[in-house]
This record gives sequence, C-alpha cells and structure tokens, in this order.
Amino acid sequence: MYVKKGLKKLVRYSEELIEEIRSNNDIVDVISQYVILKRSGRNFFGLCPFHKEKSPSFSVSPDKQIFHCFGCGVGGNVIHFVSKIENLDFKDTLELLANRANIQLPTLNNFEDDRKAMLKSKVYQINEEAAKFYHENLYKPTSKQAQEYIKKRKLDNKTLKSFLIGYSGKFDELYRLLKSKGFNEEEILASSLVNKTDDGKYIDRFRRRLMFPIQDVKGRVIAFGGRVLDDSKPKYINSPENIVYSKGRHLFGLNVAKKGDTKKIIIVEGYMDAISLYQRGITNVVASLGTALTEQQGWLLRKNCEQVIIGYDADGAGQAAILRGLEILQNMGCDMRILQIYGAKDPDEFVNKYGPERFLKCVDSAISLVEFKVKSLKQGLDLENVNDKIKFLNQIAKILSDVDNNIEKEIYIDKISNEYGISKEAIYAEVNKLTYSKNKDIKILEKPVSTYVRKDKIVEEKVDEAVLRREKMLIYIIVTYPEESLKKIKDVITVDLIKLDRNKQIIKKLYEEFEKGNSNNVLDYFTDPEIINYLSGIMAYDFEITDINKCVEDLINIYTKEKLVNMRNIIIKQLDDTKNLTKEEIVDLEKKLNDVILKLAKIK
Repeated sequence: MYVKKGLKKLVRYSEELIEEIRSNNDIVDVISQYVILKRSGRNFFGLCPFHKEKSPSFSVSPDKQIFHCFGCGVGGNVIHFVSKIENLDFKDTLELLANRANIQLPTLNNFEDDRKAMLKSKVYQINEEAAKFYHENLYKPTSKQAQEYIKKRKLDNKTLKSFLIGYSGKFDELYRLLKSKGFNEEEILASSLVNKTDDGKYIDRFRRRLMFPIQDVKGRVIAFGGRVLDDSKPKYINSPENIVYSKGRHLFGLNVAKKGDTKKIIIVEGYMDAISLYQRGITNVVASLGTALTEQQGWLLRKNCEQVIIGYDADGAGQAAILRGLEILQNMGCDMRILQIYGAKDPDEFVNKYGPERFLKCVDSAISLVEFKVKSLKQGLDLENVNDKIKFLNQIAKILSDVDNNIEKEIYIDKISNEYGISKEAIYAEVNKLTYSKNKDIKILEKPVSTYVRKDKIVEEKVDEAVLRREKMLIYIIVTYPEESLKKIKDVITVDLIKLDRNKQIIKKLYEEFEKGNSNNVLDYFTDPEIINYLSGIMAYDFEITDINKCVEDLINIYTKEKLVNMRNIIIKQLDDTKNLTKEEIVDLEKKLNDVILKLAKIK
C-alpha cells in the first residue's frame, strides 16, 4: 500500500491507483477549467490563481505534467493543484479526480476515515430530514405567520418546492424528530442544527424562522439559513461550518441554476433575491450567501458559466462588495458585467416593482468592468472644475492602460471622449505614457519575473549564486534524465558535497528512492508543501541543456575538482604543522598531496 500524507490525515491507496488517476487527468485539461492558458513554446502560461498579478507567471508543462508559478513559487502536479484550488485534503482530491476520469476508488480500510465518512453520511441524512421537516411544517395551521409572509412575497408552490423553503418549529421539535428517526447525539450535534446547553439540554438552533436549505452542486442539503418574520435581531442566522459545510465554498441556488442555460449566471446577495427572480422565470441566478464573494465561489462561477453578471444591492455595502467581487473574478479571467438598476434597492424589489422583462433588459445592458470603474470615479468629482477633470483623466488613463485588447481600448476611449467632453488625443497620450512605463521592462514570457513577494517558510541560505544554480541544475538533471545521469553522478557527487541544506535534503531523498527503483513522480516523495513548490520550480525552469552527457561530465568534473581542492588544502594545512608530525607521516602526506595534484591536473 502507498501511504500519502494529505493536508488533514493519512490516506492509503496503492501507488498504481494513484498513478492511474494522475495519468487520466491531464494537467493542462484540469487547470484549464480554472485558469485561461495560452501556449508559449512547449508550455502554457496564464495568470496565477493563487496570487494577484497582471502579467502571466503561472506555467503549466504538459511534458512534465507539473505547474509552477514563477511569481509566488507555488507548484506541483495535478493532485497538488486540485487540492490547493479546491481546498481539499488528499483523499477528497483523489475522489474528485477519480470521478472526473470515471475511475472507481476502493473503500479504504481505515477506521478513522470510515468513521468520518459514516458521520458525514449521517449529517447529510439529518439535513435531508430537517429540510423535509421544515418544508412540511410550512403548511401546518401553526405556521400562519410564515404562510402570510410567503403570500406577501407571492411565492408559489413550485418555487417553494424547488428551493425546499420551510419553517422551523419551537424549542426542540427538530431534535425530538431526529431522535425518533434513530440518530444519536453525536450525529445530531455534528449537523449544527441542534445546540447543547450548559445544563445538558438540547435545543434547536433555528426556531420560528423561515428556512432556506443550502444545497451543493450535487443537490445535497449541506446547511440552512433562517429568517425572522418580525423585526427581531438578528434578521438572518446561518449554519456554522461543520463536517459537510464550508462557508464561502458554495453558492445558493447553483444546483437549480445549472439545470437551465448557464451561458450567463446572475449573482445576487440574498436568498430572496435569487428566489424572487426564479419565481418570475429568471432561473440562472445564484446568491453568494453574504456580500463578500470568495475565491472558491469565483471558481464555481468560472466553471459553470461563460459570463457573470454581478447584481448586488445598490446600497454602499453592495457597491463595496461589487468591487471586491470584481477583483476576484478579474484575477480568474472571468467575463463579467455589472448590473445597473434604478428605482429599487435590490433585484428582489426591482423585479416585483417593474417585472421580469425590464429586469432582463437591465441584464442585457449590464456594463463592463471598465465602465463601472469610470462611473465610480465620477462620483464625488465636479467635472466642470479643472483640477477635478485632470484628476478624472489621470485615473481613467490608469484604468485603460490595463486593457490589453487594443480594439476594446479604442472603443472605450471613443465613448469616454464623447460622454465627458475630453479629447481622444489627450486620453491616448496619457494611456500610452502609462502603458510604455509598464511595459518597458517586461521580460520574455518563457522566464517571467514577478514583483510578488514570496512568503516561503524556508529562508534561502547565503550561498554563492553560481553554487545555487549548479545545485539546482544537478537536481534538474537527476529528475529529468535519471537514466543518463544517475549511475555516473551518485557515487561521485555525494550528499556531503551539497552546500544548501534544502538541496541536500532533496538529493538525499532522490538517491534513496531511485536506489529502490522509483524514478517517476518525484514530487510524491515529499510532503512538505514548501519543498514541493521549490522542486517544481526547478523542474519547470529551462536550463537550456543541449548535450546531457557533456553536462553530466562537466558537473562531475566540477564536484571532483572541488573535492580534490578541499583535500589538497587539508593536507597543506597538516603539513604546516611539521612539529607534531613524524618523518613517516610527513612523507605519507607529501605522497598524498602529489596524488591529489596529479588528479587535479587531469581534470579539464
């Protein structure tokens, strides 16, 4: 059995199975679901999903099946990428990739994993029972207040059923129901639907609230949101994170939206915004479960639609959320638009007030990121004032200098010129000045350079740059050309000759594994993410080796010469202390010194 340390626990699968999963998930295909990649030479490049950047420094190698960001330093194979981007442990990552490749995973004979899997299964069952209980409770005579609210919001039975909307009961009604269904206290508490008081009593988390089950993309109920029906606070309470629910990794209504046309997905703030739009035939709507869009939610949108329409509330919090969401979606390469509505505070109020047709017209006329930024700049400025107008122009130029498409840039300049009475020549002049300033120091794409400050746990030791490059090249050759290099190198370039501790650790492990006959998937030999990042960087770098045999020979000569020079210096130092040496010892040292000198002379 192959043992792999994931982020959370020890997981056991055969080496053959892991390799089968990895080989059936081409790294370019997988990463392309998350990052827009463009071929450059033998590799692909794109904007790194793990740090903010404007120039692509994220490299994917189809030949080596690895990725590496030359900016933030993160790297690895397809398993490492999916684990990081989806925030999954090793077992869950393998499950995702195995499912993608239609590979059946065996059941692990591991008590802790089995216990956790059983508990998760029970929590899913509890959530389903709770959703059913809440939904049925909505129609009972005792739920008159909730029914009046539903009537007021004009929600029909189809909508109520589609979203499993319900009403929570009193005190401990759900707890008693779950106990009658055979669930124990550990399972019930793990669901976060019931709390245990200090005096040992069990009380429902949600009481007398309109209930909105939160479902994942598979349609499984994973959490709940509850709304009060009066003016009491808090207005909404939500399930905390638990064994099946991770806040910020899901989108309310995505399981419903996926059933329709998902070329466009409208993202709104609240449950009722999404539900009201659905009620009126606009089904491609999801809610972010709060105002702040997360990266994980951004990836969900990126994977499930071609264009994202941000339809957050028109208040200050909503506008601030738009800006945060724009940054996240922009970094992911999403085609995004911003919904502009007037005469209502949110999409829910707008669609009820003006109807779905007018709302869809607003969707069709949603503005671009550039237009939204320009419009935001205008607020608080008096364009009749010369200083404000100059400030406005300078800020516009900064925004337009980030637009890569020249046709798109020209359209924006023409539009801004006509709308704000600024000559196109003046805008072009400022934009070109900024564009030139940004691009004059750009390096070639094959070896990108980023200004991102890496926060590696491992601090580079102070070694000569030539020595560092030499040791990295040694690692690269061993990993890339094991058959051509290993036998020649291993006995000559011993671990003790390596200067940098990190490189010494890597080379020692490579020697050990290759001795066992393991020469594939070298990244799997290491569990420290910093080592994996560092090694993937070496593997991704182009050392421009044209003759591998000559390169190996040169490295052996360098290390052999260095070893001999050290020996020579030690002998010379010993000979300096002749007072403490016998005549025989001196003769022996001199003989050794001559041998070393002769060997040095033979090295080219």
